[in-house]
Amino acid sequence: MDFICIRSFIEVARCHSFTKAAENLGYVQSSVTTHIQKLEQEYGVILFERFGRSMRLTSAGEQLRDTFEQILALYESSKQLISRSAKGHLDIGTIESLFSFFLPPVFHQFRRGYPEINLQVHPITETQILQLIRAGEIDMGVVLDQPIQEEDIEAIKLREEELVLVASPGHSLQHAVQICAADLNGQSYIATEHTCTYRHAFERLLGRHGVEYDVHHEFGSIEAIKQCVSYGLGIGLLPRIAVVRELSEGRLIRLPFSHPDITFYTQIVIHRKKWRDPAIRHLIEFLHEAAGRDDEGAIPRAQ
Repeated sequence: MDFICIRSFIEVARCHSFTKAAENLGYVQSSVTTHIQKLEQEYGVILFERFGRSMRLTSAGEQLRDTFEQILALYESSKQLISRSAKGHLDIGTIESLFSFFLPPVFHQFRRGYPEINLQVHPITETQILQLIRAGEIDMGVVLDQPIQEEDIEAIKLREEELVLVASPGHSLQHAVQICAADLNGQSYIATEHTCTYRHAFERLLGRHGVEYDVHHEFGSIEAIKQCVSYGLGIGLLPRIAVVRELSEGRLIRLPFSHPDITFYTQIVIHRKKWRDPAIRHLIEFLHEAAGRDDEGAIPRAQ
């Protein structure tokens, strides 16, 4: 059923004239006639009958008029409802470090704008996030990875997320001007969990340079890694956003190490066929705004 036909029917019933209804609706009269004929064919009834110059609804037409007016009223109400607010669920996949140190202010801002949306955040691995997006089981993801290029997934770069090599104050490499991979030979290493993308990149780099290292502990918790590093149990590679406070307070120090092979980006990942309703579009805007702001208390990059 076509809403255009329904509107034409209601206007003809109101004006008692095909000609006047066509003028009011901005159609030619033949179009309005066609709309009424389509409805009559669909329902198998006659909707209007003529008596000389007058025209009135048949009994079937009177019944349909009441129903059609209710249908149009509900349709207009539904459009107003959607334009005013949004309801439903929005499922986001992300990793622990971003969930802890980047996303909370964004989600707070989003909830203020869309209080009727149930925002569900799932802290999982990058691999799981991509799998769930391909399957359509989550709406979008926020990941920390090297540039993602997949046929079915659009990756939107928010910013380069600086990774820093941290140690306890007094570490033997503290006063080095620049550290290369070979300088890390024999170091104890407090590692993130084995599914971590930047851990893989770091260990591949060490392996290519023949660096021997000892994984002293392996944790899925950023806080546990920072505690172990601060007590001198090993060095750790973490996103700078996760160690800003500890660096500023002197509980951790930053070792002057960097390498292009461990360049990572915070990225939004979303299925290319995913419909971006207003809530999703605004969430993406909020993420861009947050990524553009400098972190409070940021520690300058090592020169």
